Amino acid sequence: MAGPLPPSMIDPIVAPQHFSAPSERELRAQAVHRLQVGLFGLCAMLLIVGLANIIMDRARLADVQDPIENVVAADEKPRKAATDPLADIGVVPAADPSPSGTDAPPPPAR
Repeated sequence: MAGPLPPSMIDPIVAPQHFSAPSERELRAQAVHRLQVGLFGLCAMLLIVGLANIIMDRARLADVQDPIENVVAADEKPRKAATDPLADIGVVPAADPSPSGTDAPPPPAR
């Protein structure tokens, strides 16, 4: 059989433990910890919002088009409007309800 248990650093609990109220020092430490966590969270949110604002400003600046692109050169050929090939052959309905130039006019009613 096994011999006696080696002595432990913690004494076994033999009697019920009663609640002891935290001391003033413990209460103050808890309050300071809560304050530190709250301020850290607030600073983190401010940094995130500031970073998002900077990113949006940079994206808005990069999105601004050069006004010279709107100027049409005098010798530029007019561009053909983009068409939908599937709508042209009748597979899908046209996005533009106006009739296109390729459709034949309807026959006259009698």
